Amino acid sequence: MPTTLSGDSSIATWLDHPVGGPIIREMLAQSGQDADVMRPVRKLAIKRLVKLSKGRFTQEMIDGLVARVEAGDVPASADVSVEVVEETADATAERPEWVERIDSGRFSGKTIIVTGAGSGIGRATASRVAREGGRVIAVDISPERLDEFVAATPGGDIVVVVANVTDDEAIAAVVAAAGDRIDGLANIAGIMDDMTPVGEISDAVWKRVFSINVDGTMKLMRAVIPAMLAQASGSIVNTASEAALRGSAAGAAYTASKHAVVGLTKSGAFMYGPSGIRVNAVAPGPTITNIEATFASPLGAERVRIGMSVMPDAAESDALAASITFLLSDDGVNVNGVVLPSDGGWSAA
Repeated sequence: MPTTLSGDSSIATWLDHPVGGPIIREMLAQSGQDADVMRPVRKLAIKRLVKLSKGRFTQEMIDGLVARVEAGDVPASADVSVEVVEETADATAERPEWVERIDSGRFSGKTIIVTGAGSGIGRATASRVAREGGRVIAVDISPERLDEFVAATPGGDIVVVVANVTDDEAIAAVVAAAGDRIDGLANIAGIMDDMTPVGEISDAVWKRVFSINVDGTMKLMRAVIPAMLAQASGSIVNTASEAALRGSAAGAAYTASKHAVVGLTKSGAFMYGPSGIRVNAVAPGPTITNIEATFASPLGAERVRIGMSVMPDAAESDALAASITFLLSDDGVNVNGVVLPSDGGWSAA
């Protein structure tokens, strides 16, 4: 008998179901997509799409899908001759879920600036630093997201700064909020491009992506260096990307911007390593965040989707925070100038 489906069933389970699969594929086809678009999130419960889709996929839609499955409402165009394969003892074991392990004192006495702290990887990183005893200077352009973060982190030593990382006055406010001692900086704020190749890219997209991803990263690095030099210690972690390691993960602007972040990282590590400052970068693979990919170019969409054919499952932001906080903390004492792919093996493909 096929598995009973619910909102808690994974997207993969829905797609493999003899009734649920055709229903999902029909729904995707109506919006001009196919099941490949679900590949990065296929292990998530389908109800997670309500939050991830930002309102495009509602709880009412999930309830409707479940009702159609229970009624056996297979689309007329579907191939209903699906062979249901029962599980056997030889079936591949399901991988255990990773569980975050908190070291309650790892950041005790340390002040860490985290940009993009209102959502996604930035929020997960700021949360982990706070829960491990650190004082967090939480920076984001959205006051609403910062308020939500603080409310979700009771007892955390968090100083909120609403700031645009490209604005010099705002960056001065961030440094002032940190005070005399700055032990770490996690440069996580960033934006995606629209997947256009260089022959089609607009000046507006190029300038906006570089302004936030490169200028913002550089300005914050520059701002914290004096304090770190004065105390002869500090750790900076920049957010690169798989796009910093390959040309097939994004458009020209985002790819070039993340290559530039790697250059800032390596230069900073070389220049300031002897002074006690470590500068590293994390290169995330597919991650469930609020950064949304859009395709403004048919060529870009075609080429990037080929590159995504070997992409692993998307990771939760907490998994990236684990990599970032390792490099931020004293556990990364002997690591400097490294670009750490935290990508589930995508860079090995």
